[in-house]
Amino acid sequence: MNFQRSSGILLHPSSLPSKFGIGDFGPNAYKFVDYLEQSAQHIWQVLPLGPTSFGDSPYQSFSTFAGNTLFISPEVLCQKGYLEERDIEFAPAFSCKRTDYGNAIPFKRGLFEKAYRRFQKKAFTADQAEFQKFCEKNRFWLEDYALFASLKDYFIAERQEAGFSNEFFAFEEKTAKKLSKNLQKDYYFGAVWNTWPEELVKREYAALEKWKRKLATAIDRYKFLQFEFFREWEALKQYANEKGIKIIGDVPIFVAYDSADTWANPKNYYMDEKGFPTVVAGVPPDYFSETGQLWGNPLYDWEEHEKTGYKWWIDRIRCTLNMVDILRIDHFRGFESYWAVPFGDKDATKGEWRKGPAEKLFQAVEKELGSLPIIAEDLGIITDDVRKLRKKLGFPGMRILHFAFADDSKNDYLPHNYEPNTVVYTGTHDNDTTIGWYTSGTEHEKDHVRRYMNISGNDIAWDLIRLAMSSSAVFAIFPIQDVLRLDGSHRMNIPSTSSSNWQFRFELAQLREDDTKALRYLSELFNRIPSEEVAEEVEENTEEVAKEEVVKEETASVAEEIKEKSSKRPKRKRR
Repeated sequence: MNFQRSSGILLHPSSLPSKFGIGDFGPNAYKFVDYLEQSAQHIWQVLPLGPTSFGDSPYQSFSTFAGNTLFISPEVLCQKGYLEERDIEFAPAFSCKRTDYGNAIPFKRGLFEKAYRRFQKKAFTADQAEFQKFCEKNRFWLEDYALFASLKDYFIAERQEAGFSNEFFAFEEKTAKKLSKNLQKDYYFGAVWNTWPEELVKREYAALEKWKRKLATAIDRYKFLQFEFFREWEALKQYANEKGIKIIGDVPIFVAYDSADTWANPKNYYMDEKGFPTVVAGVPPDYFSETGQLWGNPLYDWEEHEKTGYKWWIDRIRCTLNMVDILRIDHFRGFESYWAVPFGDKDATKGEWRKGPAEKLFQAVEKELGSLPIIAEDLGIITDDVRKLRKKLGFPGMRILHFAFADDSKNDYLPHNYEPNTVVYTGTHDNDTTIGWYTSGTEHEKDHVRRYMNISGNDIAWDLIRLAMSSSAVFAIFPIQDVLRLDGSHRMNIPSTSSSNWQFRFELAQLREDDTKALRYLSELFNRIPSEEVAEEVEENTEEVAKEEVVKEETASVAEEIKEKSSKRPKRKRR
């Protein structure tokens, strides 16, 4: 793909301001898009948008196709008539600085139950028709996901009520050689799918039909929430695109073990007859951890995928590209070789490298979908074979400025060593904030930073933003924490830790006008405003084009209502 030189901000929707405990697709999301436009940032990079499981990590999702319904906006539901103002008027006093999953989840579930009931009773015929169309179009994943999620809810509730029953002790005895005591409790009371009745684990037709009838209402409610998630996201994405802002999405290479994907398609993974993975994903010891990272995701049986012509992957990338403009493929090196750790190991030190599908997978996807707008996350232990694969496919790689200053002038992460087909970040969601990184760095690194940029280091976050902007990389991207000059207490994630992650949030008042002007200045200075916007601005300034503008009738769509409330400047017609 021929990407245009530009820059942008990394921010997950969960971090957006909201009074409901977690960021969502409501009015403040539109205000953030306005901020991107005003600061001449043409990229909004998000993390995976799927429903999160234990630990709240967007990289451990219950489905690779479904959306995280916590991002559904209660305010939008009110505008559609699915909620009343009184339903949200007395929301709990959630923290505006941290995502409060523990309280936001039950609160939003209560709202969603009301919204679903009102949708059934009050929805316009057009809405119902649109819902049915959505269900049919997405039937290939939606049916399995809605049943999977409904079954989990059912068995979680049943087991919480029963407590440590005879059924639990039987499960404990059966899995003693597979799972630790703590994992046995997590699996059983979390209703991981291989703890369900055997006929469901094996997906026997009669059992599936029986439970579909039994949980029909819950299944329909999950379908409605997915319908609403995608409607709200599509409206927000369209608003961003109309302002010349592209969305970079994130595709984790692996899926979560406890997911509709593994339950519905167990042949795609290395699993035993009981539904347990035999090997799981991770990475060997590296910059982030001396014992490596044990992710625990089941590994693909690539021979099985090849037999189907990589159909599951084609469907996955097609669906994601319907949601975003550009894909960042997480852990790209795993397509060339991946680290396989025996299931049950306590860390990732005893794994082994195995060969992946390499270019065969991407050639199959490209044959079906055409040229792929993909960024390859090529961090970690990168071999010549991985580099050759990325270059052969033509995907831009990634460079992290936090990794640039520990060595000498030959360091690949230093901007003078970049090739243009590169995406540069100050840091990512897995890094400390730039201020946190610099503060905790070695004296050698700090000295190298100061000498390289000829700076004092007193405004290090913006010094690195400027360095990224000035580089030859096609995209320069920085986390919102760096724009806001936040220290390490505001980082998003600490790899290889399981608590207090994915909770960062900010407030709109932190977006200062001076920083908005500074970002626009740097974008102009370093030629990071895509040419089509420059041409558009020239056209709009001419009297002839002004006369040719056609005034369209305003629609009553929710997206338009939100846009009018959140926009500070009138929308320009794009050519």
